[in-house]
Amino acid sequence: MSTEGPAPGGEPSGVDLARVALRAAKEAARARGDAAQQKKQARRGGLRSGARADGRDPMALGSAINRLITERGWEAPAAVGGVMGRWPQIVGEDLAKHCVPQRYDEDERVLVVQCDSTAWATQLRHLAPALVARLNEDLGHGRVRVIKVLNPGGPVRRYGPLRAPGSTGPGDTYG
Repeated sequence: MSTEGPAPGGEPSGVDLARVALRAAKEAARARGDAAQQKKQARRGGLRSGARADGRDPMALGSAINRLITERGWEAPAAVGGVMGRWPQIVGEDLAKHCVPQRYDEDERVLVVQCDSTAWATQLRHLAPALVARLNEDLGHGRVRVIKVLNPGGPVRRYGPLRAPGSTGPGDTYG
């Protein structure tokens, strides 16, 4: 005869009670062991990465940079920086040799470009509307509103017999 299962009166027998108590003791021991293991790992310098991927695993440099750009809200400045790096392809080699982008004001949406002569500055001013359209095509509509063209800055001439008071030299006639 087997004494497994509840007794004929519907109450669990001694063997059933022993099994339930054993199962509860095993679960309690497993829980204590898991807690002790976590404490031990925490003392050793944190939880260790296992075989499965989690948020603590290293990531590729490109992914890390893209995540940083997104988290910090640097999409527009990064895009404009990319355009500054591709400036010769956007404006052409000839214009790129004489006109160099200096900075981008994100609040005003103005790209400031320095030219090495007044002739090239005039040329860039004539091409500015087309360049703004081209840049907005690359960056997204409205990223660049205006291209501000700076004339060349000549050297400051401090000495000489024919110097007018308040003059900064030959560079003060540009602009």
